[in-house]
Amino acid sequence: MNLDLDRSKPNPEFWRGREVLVTGHTGFKGSWLCLWLAQMGARIHGYALPPDAGGPETPLFAAAGVQNLLATHCEADLRQAGRLAKLWRDSGATVLFHLAAQPLVRESYRQPYETFEVNALGTAAVLEALRQAGRPAAAVLVTTDKCYENPEEVWGRRETDPLGGHDLYSASKAAAELAAAAYRRSFFSSPDRPPVRLATARAGNVIGGGDWAAERLVPDLARAFLAGQTAELRNPQAVRPWQHVLEPLAGYLLLAERLWTEPERNDWTSAWNFGPEPAEAWPVRRLAEAFADAWGPGAAWRDLSTPGAPFEAAFLHLSIDKARRVLGWKPRLNTQTAVQWTADWYKNSNKHNFNAINVCQTQISTYINTPVVN
Repeated sequence: MNLDLDRSKPNPEFWRGREVLVTGHTGFKGSWLCLWLAQMGARIHGYALPPDAGGPETPLFAAAGVQNLLATHCEADLRQAGRLAKLWRDSGATVLFHLAAQPLVRESYRQPYETFEVNALGTAAVLEALRQAGRPAAAVLVTTDKCYENPEEVWGRRETDPLGGHDLYSASKAAAELAAAAYRRSFFSSPDRPPVRLATARAGNVIGGGDWAAERLVPDLARAFLAGQTAELRNPQAVRPWQHVLEPLAGYLLLAERLWTEPERNDWTSAWNFGPEPAEAWPVRRLAEAFADAWGPGAAWRDLSTPGAPFEAAFLHLSIDKARRVLGWKPRLNTQTAVQWTADWYKNSNKHNFNAINVCQTQISTYINTPVVN
């Protein structure tokens, strides 16, 4: 196996024939990850709730026929810890990507207890499955850029900054990070146990075709524009680290490769940020304008910010120095390109000849062959 290829992008030779478990594989990001893994020849085992579009749209999982690419498809709740542990044991997988979560800030205000159950205790269930199986593994647990205590300073949050979070979603993800760190120190660092190499990944605000989640900016824009309506923005001044979904997925794949192939290096088993370059963190207003411009005539939005709405941070930015310097990961798409790719996907999605899996696979191939942003 030649592992000395371009270390800034995933190596198909590593993934070809490899058994991989993905939790949350029916979701937006999980579906894209499965499509990429399948394109590289991996055998994929999925564990997640049934796909939920948040509306009448067809979820990407179904639109792209992701289930047809899987070795195992298990529809179950993260809190069914026994089923999860059994699938991990039976799959024989050596790599685990944990993406399953309650992923929405505003939903966490409506369902605070369930959010903590799924995001914190669900992560503990994944960790316990790894511990009980007692076999070597590389595991990447995905949390969020919102897991930090965020004083809304102009510089980006670093991996060593304090965890916290004002809202319930952010706090639940900080708790997941703490659980991962505790399991790593308590169970996965002992020389007399089979090594579980564990890292956490904190990604920025991802955009890309096929996300139909409720109360999320790009899906809301796409729904409105497809219906010929004016989109409504609830927080147009907020600044976020926008990035195409393929950017953090590339980081997760690279990280898993390093965890497995370089077990002697302890720096892989830690937390990692994946986000855009500093100048690419845009206000919601600017992203909406760029999306409308990419869409074309008739696309419009209006400010619907409401006093007294549930708290959402006004400014959030990640430092990606560690991923650039140590992992060799770098962004390949600027925000304008990410917006264009995303708008093209949605704008064409209601055409009779639209083939979701072909479009996604084409974007993956194009992404891989795009030079990194200097």
